[in-house]
Amino acid sequence: MPLLQPLAWPSPGALSHALWHGRSVRAQLLIVFIVIDLIAGLVAGAVTILQARASTRVEVAASMELAELLVREAVGLMQQEVPAEKFLADLSSQLRLVRHVRIVVKDAGGSPLWPHPPAGAATRDDRVPAWFAALIAAPIASRDVPVVVNGARVGSVEIVSEPHDEIAEVWGNTVALGAVALGVNVAVIGILYVLFGRVLDPLTGVARGLADLEQHNYRVRLPRPQAQELAAITDRFNALAQALEAARAENEQLNHRLITAQDDERRRTALDLHDEVGPNLFGLKAHATSIAAAAAKLEHQAARKMTERVHDMLAIIEQLQSINRSMLNRLRPMALGHIPLRDILCELVRDRARQHPQIEFSVCADILMRSYGDSIDLTIYRCVQESLTNIIRHAQARHVTIELGEVASDANGGPQLALTVRDDGCGVDPMAAPGFGLRGMQERAQALGGSCKVDSALGGGTSIRIMIPLRERRS
Repeated sequence: MPLLQPLAWPSPGALSHALWHGRSVRAQLLIVFIVIDLIAGLVAGAVTILQARASTRVEVAASMELAELLVREAVGLMQQEVPAEKFLADLSSQLRLVRHVRIVVKDAGGSPLWPHPPAGAATRDDRVPAWFAALIAAPIASRDVPVVVNGARVGSVEIVSEPHDEIAEVWGNTVALGAVALGVNVAVIGILYVLFGRVLDPLTGVARGLADLEQHNYRVRLPRPQAQELAAITDRFNALAQALEAARAENEQLNHRLITAQDDERRRTALDLHDEVGPNLFGLKAHATSIAAAAAKLEHQAARKMTERVHDMLAIIEQLQSINRSMLNRLRPMALGHIPLRDILCELVRDRARQHPQIEFSVCADILMRSYGDSIDLTIYRCVQESLTNIIRHAQARHVTIELGEVASDANGGPQLALTVRDDGCGVDPMAAPGFGLRGMQERAQALGGSCKVDSALGGGTSIRIMIPLRERRS
């Protein structure tokens, strides 16, 4: 039989964290106010009870003195006019209206003539909780006043303190004040809840603004509140956002200049390879071919050896020409800027499809301009080229879709060029660091003021989304 596990009580630290540290500033302020209000209520209640206790004792003592005085005066006035028997019969009814005391008239033998308390005393007691009556009640006092008529003692009057009426009045006043205080405090808490919300709303705006900064939206600005402290915070936030926006704009300009300088250098290198290395290789090939033709006229043994050497030379020249064409294509496609961008991309995809027939490629790029400028055209071409290379090497995909078109979705509503490369391969681990190819695509897109986002999961394929703004770049 398994043993019962002991109850796990939360530690004081965990309890305080749940009740305090996990709350909002508004809730913490309200909790502080409620705690202070409860302490003030307890103190006010204690003071009220002490004052009521003291005033009850004073009131009861005064009533005792008054009752004794009334009894003595009644005895002195009535003994000359009324027989003793009738006096004792009427004395109780005459003194019954004295408050906070209970008067018992006794005969000469000490037996009470009316032993029961007045009706309604129990009802008055039932209205007051026992704990409250115990806190307020004074010690019961008793006095015995003899009744002497014509020099003979005919009876006595016992005066006993009865603070129940006074306690009931104090309880009624306390309940009324407590109800008023509760209503006022509930109203004040509601007002403070609204006011704290309005006062702390700028802090909520700062939190939203920081979230925008985290999403690289540096154009966010916060309205300046009236409170000086919060105004200082929003001023610093707006200054930070402005500085980050300026830094990003400067970085974009620097990156754009860097990419442009790299593209210019590659263009010059490609031109040198095309204009210098290409003709020289062609000349070598022509000379080798002429040597082969001349070797055919020589004797058989010499012609055979020379022909073999010429064929080796031609093979090397062919290899060099292939390498030259590959380098030209990597540095800069020669057709870029001369034929439409869509045709260049379709040719690139067709070339990959011929090399890898097991993969199905599809291109959707119907509504495009002929060219968007060298920087954008080359960025789109390189991103498609690098994406296809990664898919072929790592994705194990069966279907690849390339979509390219203009959309109007940037922050200012201006046109953007959107490129999406999607595959159904094995996907990429989201926690894995991006490779050089992906970082290169991101740098190229960011240099043009755009973005490059990768949406992927293990076993769920990969989607690369590149957005490039076209304002002041269209050609």
